[in-house]
Amino acid sequence: MTKTGGTDPKKTDVKVSLIGGHRLGGATLHERTLTASLIGGANIDLTDVEIPDGAELRITKLSLIGGVSLKVRGDVVVDVRGIRLGGVRDEGPTKAGGPTVRIDAWGLLGGVSVTRD
Repeated sequence: MTKTGGTDPKKTDVKVSLIGGHRLGGATLHERTLTASLIGGANIDLTDVEIPDGAELRITKLSLIGGVSLKVRGDVVVDVRGIRLGGVRDEGPTKAGGPTVRIDAWGLLGGVSVTRD
């Protein structure tokens, strides 16, 4: 996770498309990411991203149709918020204190699926 230092505002990555999803991953992501599409999901792999304990990586997904497929390390807490038709599938830890990934998923159709490495 690329950190911004001092009093500078946090950087936000923005990915936009009309049709088609986004594939995100790698250590180049910043603290906040916005991915928006009319039709298309987001495939996010954060297994190689070092998120410090107590830090939060925030991803916002906006779409009419399309869900989120998220892959994280086993110790990462995933907090899912937003409104969408579709469920949340996550068997991971729910105790706060470790690294956290917050998913704000807003859309009509599409759920959030979390897998752990």
